[in-house]
Amino acid sequence: MYHNLKSLGKTMDIRELISDSNNTIIDVRGSFEFEYGNAEGTINIPLDEIPGRLEELKQMGGTILLCCASGNRSGYAEAYLKNQGIENVLNIGSWMDVQYLQSSVA
Repeated sequence: MYHNLKSLGKTMDIRELISDSNNTIIDVRGSFEFEYGNAEGTINIPLDEIPGRLEELKQMGGTILLCCASGNRSGYAEAYLKNQGIENVLNIGSWMDVQYLQSSVA
């Protein structure tokens, strides 16, 4: 589980990122997987829907935090979005890690 990320030359605590109300957490798993379980406050945009929702994603303020089951699909989504010019995006791994970290935020 990743508790800290190194980004732009500084270490960031994922707990701070997920608790910041300016950021949006997007779970890129399929809708059935998402309905089975998800972290509080996450939005479900399945990976295959990302290209059709670029304008919506570009309008989001703060940082777009991406998660999925293992961090694989969210990694693909991060790379794709950055390639499309959306720089305020970060892969934060598994939705279960997000859920755990949300429960540990005091």
